[in-house]
Amino acid sequence: MAERNREFRTGERVNDAGKYVSTAGEQNEYREGDTFAACPATGRDTIWTRDNDDCGC
Repeated sequence: MAERNREFRTGERVNDAGKYVSTAGEQNEYREGDTFAACPATGRDTIWTRDNDDCGC
């Protein structure tokens, strides 16, 4: 459950499938084993956090 509150950087492997939000506010859905992508809005490395609407927090 601690995974849900972490921040993930571009290039890290996804361990918990679901929707994530980039620093720029762009949303992306990832499956377990995917790699966090660059920000869809800027094309640059970003930090992704779990979308709280998706995790039941």
